[in-house]
Amino acid sequence: MPPLKALSAFEAASRHGSFSRAAEELGVTPSAISHHIQKLEDFLGVRVFSRHAGRAVLTNAGRLYAGEIERAFGTIMGATRLVAPQSQRDHLFIASGPSFAAKWLQPRIGNFIGQHPEIGIRLSTISDLRDLETIRFDLAIAYGRPPTLDGRQVEPLLAERLRPLCSPRLIEQLGLREPADLARATLIHSSNALTWTDYLRKVIGSTIKARHELWFDRSTMAIDAAAEGLGVVLESEILAAEELARGTLVAPFSRPQFEVETVSYYLVRSAENKGRSHVGAFETWLRAEITAANLQTTMT
Repeated sequence: MPPLKALSAFEAASRHGSFSRAAEELGVTPSAISHHIQKLEDFLGVRVFSRHAGRAVLTNAGRLYAGEIERAFGTIMGATRLVAPQSQRDHLFIASGPSFAAKWLQPRIGNFIGQHPEIGIRLSTISDLRDLETIRFDLAIAYGRPPTLDGRQVEPLLAERLRPLCSPRLIEQLGLREPADLARATLIHSSNALTWTDYLRKVIGSTIKARHELWFDRSTMAIDAAAEGLGVVLESEILAAEELARGTLVAPFSRPQFEVETVSYYLVRSAENKGRSHVGAFETWLRAEITAANLQTTMT
């Protein structure tokens, strides 16, 4: 077994994406987190974080290990709740897709903490909907309809309107006026509910051969690439709200017929926490935030 303190430090650092935030959670210094990570790397014989320009980023081995360790920690927490549910009664475990967590939920979570300082929040991300079968959570915001889960309630939460987005400068450079003009652009692909091929077939009835293509496995990276002028991304105002508000991303084709709406986000309630007041408080807050952001809600 690797050192348990090192595992705890690694789990917190990988979840937060930050040594300093992991240190705050665990009540230690960032240098202590770094020391624990080094001990873990010495034990494993591989690097789990790459360090450059003052940042620490998970390596491929680190990402694989983080997913397995998070599941293991979830099993331990679930076992603890079975025999001592009162030990974590003031904590709420929220799971979310990585891009929604980073671009929409995390910037707003402080509002909930301000309204409910008595509730501790543990926010974790899920890269695969099958993770919901193994991780511990009270509420999950899933991107895409998750598989049927015993005793867990699943209902549609949000519909997103997907459309091409790019930097204002790129519109002028490429003369983007109609979707057919995308043949002159680099198309940026991300993991969302609609592919470029399906989108183009819906709005113009055919596909096009783009000048170049870029592929990302996270919408956050795809949005950043589009804001930097690298190409045109197919995304929604849910994840690109900040860039749209700043004007670093705009819609080159603004007419409604160039938007495609699809139900993308689902709310999953754990069967173990039916009726818990903390769960109800978070869901009420979440729906209020969605309404305040003028997003398209959907009901069962």
